[in-house]
Amino acid sequence: MPKKSLLKRFLIWRYKHISQKNFVFLMSLFIGLLAGLVSVTIKNITFAIESVLEKGIVFTHNQLYFILPVIGLLLVYLFTKYITKKPIDHAIPSILYSLSKKGGVLARTKIYYPLIAAPLTVGFGGSVGLLGPAVASGAALSSNLSQLFHIDRKTRTLLIGCAAAGAISSIFKSPVAGIIFAVEVFSLDLTFVSLLPLLLASVSSVLTSYFFLGDDLLFNFNFSDKFEIKDTLFYVILGIFTAFASIYFTKMYFAILGFFDRFKTRFQKLIIGGLAIGVMLYFIPPLYGEGFGFINNLLSGNHLDALGTTPFDAFKDNIWVIIALLIGITIFKAVAMTTTFAAGGVGGIFIPTMVMGSALGNVVAKIINNVGLGFEVSETNFTLIGMAGLIAGVIHAPLTAIFLIAEITGGYELFVPLMITVAISFIITKNAIEHNIYTRELAEKGELLTHDKDQSVLTLMKLDSVIEKNFKPLNPSMTLGEMLHEGVAKSTRNLFPVVNNDKEFLGIILLDDIREFMFDQKLYNTTTVQDYMHNAPDIINYNEDSMQIVMDKFQSSGAWNLPVIKNGKYFGFVSKSKLLTAYRQELIKFTS
Repeated sequence: MPKKSLLKRFLIWRYKHISQKNFVFLMSLFIGLLAGLVSVTIKNITFAIESVLEKGIVFTHNQLYFILPVIGLLLVYLFTKYITKKPIDHAIPSILYSLSKKGGVLARTKIYYPLIAAPLTVGFGGSVGLLGPAVASGAALSSNLSQLFHIDRKTRTLLIGCAAAGAISSIFKSPVAGIIFAVEVFSLDLTFVSLLPLLLASVSSVLTSYFFLGDDLLFNFNFSDKFEIKDTLFYVILGIFTAFASIYFTKMYFAILGFFDRFKTRFQKLIIGGLAIGVMLYFIPPLYGEGFGFINNLLSGNHLDALGTTPFDAFKDNIWVIIALLIGITIFKAVAMTTTFAAGGVGGIFIPTMVMGSALGNVVAKIINNVGLGFEVSETNFTLIGMAGLIAGVIHAPLTAIFLIAEITGGYELFVPLMITVAISFIITKNAIEHNIYTRELAEKGELLTHDKDQSVLTLMKLDSVIEKNFKPLNPSMTLGEMLHEGVAKSTRNLFPVVNNDKEFLGIILLDDIREFMFDQKLYNTTTVQDYMHNAPDIINYNEDSMQIVMDKFQSSGAWNLPVIKNGKYFGFVSKSKLLTAYRQELIKFTS
């Protein structure tokens, strides 16, 4: 029996026997399972590559390990050149764009491309994370299943959020943080309708992770140092430091990407970026790979193992040299991560953010403990809370940061210092940088969905849906008589665009502009369109203006109709009445 026939029979059976609500619950469970499998798969492939390299198949003693990221980037370059035929989009921004402009439709190829490119990047030591690619692959699975089962756009968005929650839950074994991540990053409404699917997906995914990976956790440490009220000021200071580090991280990210945009070919970017990464790894080995080993060593109080072998080993008995090396990791992790992206690598920013935060938190604690003022704070706690401060500042996800670290530590003993540091970091960063790395470019183009319903509805609307083309264009050289016979008599509108022979827009004529002259036959051959036309109150640029800008132009101009210009040519008009009608229809769909 043909597959389409089987699918059709299943859909008919589902509509008859399973309610929409229960079907969404079942889908969220299934998507959580798939997201968990994706996360397990991408981790295992990466660990397999790392294991092969550690056994010395490529380099017998790993003395030239800093060359490995270049090999990984070269393999990704070949993969994207000959297999994907184009670079792989950054994970979270591409999903957010799909939600706002494509109704949550993601290409099927995005299911498996990240499962190949990300392990090649990270497994060979690229300084990026695996969470972003895991979210991208899970989201693509969710999107394609939703299309297969004819699920509407709004529910499809929710199920993509379920995939993201599942990826976080599986990788960190933190189901609550997964739910909150989906709400904060994908701007989902945290209502009873959305909470249950997210919860089911998160639990399903974390159980999948436990089933395949057992009880092993990413961060192995024994929590022993409780929060003390006397340390409150130091957590405030840590919040300030993580805020400025977050601002630095974000600005450095866009600056480096902008620098690499100057190079004409991807191969040039690969060579320049690969050499830069190799130099950084030679002097700062912990920049190699994701960095979970570095974090675990800091959490266990073993900063010597965390730093590894460096050109400065002879000076490691001096604590201030250790602090300087950790500051170097704090500064250069953002550089190494972004250079990996710019050179063609595939990965995520979430885990590098945690690495940078752990280094910064440990630095702050070490400075407090060794400055000679008699203060003593927990380096483990500061390492953990430093990660939360960077997540809150860089990703603008304060609740995700708090609950992720709380779940990692297995309790809420650090809840108060987490709240202090995260709140300060988020407030300062948000005031300095309105949009995070994921959302900045989309927000600048007006393509970002947010918790602001009005803004989100405008983002979901398409300009093409409100453009009207049943207007009779006039040439500026037409006489009044020609205008009346060829334009007014043949049009049902009271507005006429004036365009030249090249279809370039010159102005408009309203019926009111010529009403008093219409019956004066003396003017029929002595006056032309050019004598009556005037400028439009404003102009809509099809290629540049978002729906928010279109709405603002109507409000500021007070016009009832505005012309649309596409590629320098007249394209049609948008009327306020049609715009508001379309807005109301989209609002009903969005909030239903």
